[in-house]
Amino acid sequence: MDLTTSTPSPPPAAPRLTSLSHGGGCGCKIAPGVLADLLRRSNLPPQVFPDLLVGTETADDAAVYRINAHQAIVATTDFFMPIVDDPFDFGRIAATNALSDLYAMGAQPLMALAIVGMPVKVLPAEVIARILAGGESICRAAGIPLAGGHSIDSVEPIYGLVGIGIVDPARLMRNATARAGDVLILGKPLGVGILSAALKNQQLDAAGYEALIASTTQLNRPGTALAQLDGVHALTDVTGFGLLGHALEMARGADLTARIASASLRLLPGVQALADQGVATGASGRNWASYGGDVVLPTGATPALRALLTDPQTSGGLLVACAPEAAAKVLELFAGQGFAEAAVVGSMQAGPARVEVL
Repeated sequence: MDLTTSTPSPPPAAPRLTSLSHGGGCGCKIAPGVLADLLRRSNLPPQVFPDLLVGTETADDAAVYRINAHQAIVATTDFFMPIVDDPFDFGRIAATNALSDLYAMGAQPLMALAIVGMPVKVLPAEVIARILAGGESICRAAGIPLAGGHSIDSVEPIYGLVGIGIVDPARLMRNATARAGDVLILGKPLGVGILSAALKNQQLDAAGYEALIASTTQLNRPGTALAQLDGVHALTDVTGFGLLGHALEMARGADLTARIASASLRLLPGVQALADQGVATGASGRNWASYGGDVVLPTGATPALRALLTDPQTSGGLLVACAPEAAAKVLELFAGQGFAEAAVVGSMQAGPARVEVL
C-alpha cells in the first residue's frame, strides 16, 4: 500500500479585478447620446411634485427634495466596475466618486448605503471583503456611517454607494445656473481615464498609479463650503462624460456658451505623454460621438487634445461657475482643502448652448 502523500496544490491566484470588467470606473457609463435616446424612448411623464427641487430635467448630479423651508434631502447613487486591481483601492475610489455628487450639490453628506455585485465563485471572499472595507474607509473619512446596502451575485464586480445628504434650499448648487461672464474653475487635474487605460494595458508605472489613486480618492469636500460663497452660481463634478460633456451640460442648462482655454488645463503626471502615444479609453470616443456636434475645437486640434477633453474622469474634480470677483476666494478655498491644482480653465459667455475650445 502506497502511503506517500502529495502536497496540496495552492489555491489559484485571484484574477486581476480589471480583467473581470469590460470597462472600468466612470468609463462604464452609457454614452451620453445613447442615454438621452433611452430616456426619450422611455416616455416618462413630467414630474409634478412641488417639493422636488431637482429631478431629471438638467442631468444634474443628484435629486433634491425639500422637507421644509431650510432643509432639503439630497440623494444620489453611483456604482461601476473596477478601475484598478487593488480591491481596497477600488472600494475607496467607488465610494469617493459616489459621494462627489452630494458635494456637487453643495450638500453635507449624512449617510451611505452600499451597492454590491460580485462574482462570488470567481473572487475570493477576502478580496470582496477588502472592496467593502475600502468603501467604508472613505465613508468614515467623510464623517458618515455606511448604514447598510444590497448585494447580488453578478458576472462582473460592481461596487458603489447610495449617498444621502442635506442642504439648505437657499444654498443649493445646480449645474444649470451659470451666468454670462462667469469664470470656470476646475478643482482637479484631468487624465484619470488615460491613466486607467494605461494600467489595464500594464503600461502604468508606480508614480502614475500613485497619482491616479491620490486624485480619485480625494473627497470633493470643498463643494459644501463653495455653496456658502456669494458669487458661486453653478457647480457640477466632471466624471464619465469628460470635461467637454459636463461643461456642455452646464452650457445647455444656462443657454450659454462655455469656453475652455486648453492651455490652462492641468493634467495628472504622465498623462500628456500617454495621450500623445494614443492611450485612451473607449469611452472617450463614445463621448465624442455623442456630443461632438456641439463642440468647436481649435484649428489644428490634435487627437491627443480631443482625448484629454473627452477623457472619462472617475471621481473627477468639481467644475465651478462663479463671478470673476469671487474667483480668488474659490481658488483659496480649494487650496486650503488640499486641492493645489485647482485652476481657472474657461468662462461662460452669451451665445449658443455649446462648448468652444480655445
